[in-house]
Parts: sequence; C-alpha cells; structure tokens
Amino acid sequence: MTREPSLQPPAHTGISATRLDRIRVRLGERFAPTFLEVIDDSHLHAGHAGARGGKGHFRVRIVASSFVGLAPLQRHRLVYDSLTELMAQDIHALSIEALAPSEVSSPPAATATLTKRHP
Repeated sequence: MTREPSLQPPAHTGISATRLDRIRVRLGERFAPTFLEVIDDSHLHAGHAGARGGKGHFRVRIVASSFVGLAPLQRHRLVYDSLTELMAQDIHALSIEALAPSEVSSPPAATATLTKRHP
C-alpha cells in the first residue's frame, strides 16, 4: 500500500511516535528538507538485541539542498551528526536515503511525512 506523504504526523501515542517526532524535528531544523519521510521499522526487529534495549529501528528518506555536491558517506554523516543525542538513547539502527533535489526524478507530493508502519 502506497501512502501519500502528509505534512501532519499521524495520531500516534507512545514512545515510538515521540521518537518519530523528535527525529523529524531534528532533521527538519537542520536541513529544511523539501521531502522528509521517517519510518519506524522497530516492529520488524522484535526480539533483536537492540530492540530489547528499548531503542528503535528507523528508515529516513530526505531530500535537501544541503546534500548538493556531497558523497553519500558525507550525507550520512551529516544526518547522523544531527541525530547524535537520539542515536545514544532512542535509535539502535538507522537506514538513510539522502538526496539532493536534482537527484529526485519527480518531486514528492508534500514537504514532509511521518509514518509508522505495522505488520
């Protein structure tokens, strides 16, 4: 099922939604992205050592002019650096797709999305 990006976060409660909000706010403040998607994949890793410690598994898709001219490793470092505090307490694993606006073939439908997927 394809989910249309939205500017409004879904009405989630609990730790995971709060984590999603914090990740989204940090990345939004740091990069002013034209597109931002944060997906909580923690449910896919139930029982995994990192999940047992209470930290989550997340995927980030971000499009921002800050990434123009940077190699993928540099882009990932910038994203990790902006989430340093959250990496220590809330994030066990983070998958990143960071693109410059010119690398996106068709613009996403909205500025940002916040998504939590369940099995």
